[in-house]
Amino acid sequence: MTTAKDLFIIALDLKHPVGQGDLSLALAGAELIDLIGAGAVAVDGDQIVPGGPPPPGDRFLGEAAAGLTRQAPYERIADWLWRRGRDLSAAYQTDLEENGELKPQRSSRLSFGSESLEPVDTPAHRRAADRWKEKEPVLTALAAVLGTDDEGSDDETGLDDEAVTIVVAAVHDAVMELEAVRQRRTIENAAFANLWRGP
Repeated sequence: MTTAKDLFIIALDLKHPVGQGDLSLALAGAELIDLIGAGAVAVDGDQIVPGGPPPPGDRFLGEAAAGLTRQAPYERIADWLWRRGRDLSAAYQTDLEENGELKPQRSSRLSFGSESLEPVDTPAHRRAADRWKEKEPVLTALAAVLGTDDEGSDDETGLDDEAVTIVVAAVHDAVMELEAVRQRRTIENAAFANLWRGP
């Protein structure tokens, strides 16, 4: 399992609903952090610089690495998050369902369409739960971006890698930008509805 898959599983257990768009951006950030950890990319300012090959055995990390801009000017982290994150949560959902890691569950807080999901008790789920229980810094930081209200969320996340810190900050900014877009659309839709209603 990767950080992104662990994050998806943890998002199912958060105390509030998590939007697909927010989760997709966080998953893209988690992939990038795993690629940094594997030496497949480096961060130079706000750009992603390709390095060695991605870690073997994970289709999503392979796809993420294959989609990197290989020549200068390299892609900005923010741009990559938006591009890579498009529909990424749905892709992870499908993959985890096909591998027997998720099952339908009515009371789940993470809902895609008409179907709500919960993790199956598997070694992968237990590993994700262990990382979360131990407040693993990267997983905790990414979950915080999604708005976790875990009791320990006021503590320092303990990120000691500058590149990882930059990525987490970029994910946070992207999620905030997405929320601003949502709010603007809500206001515009309300104004449009009022216009049709008249005085």
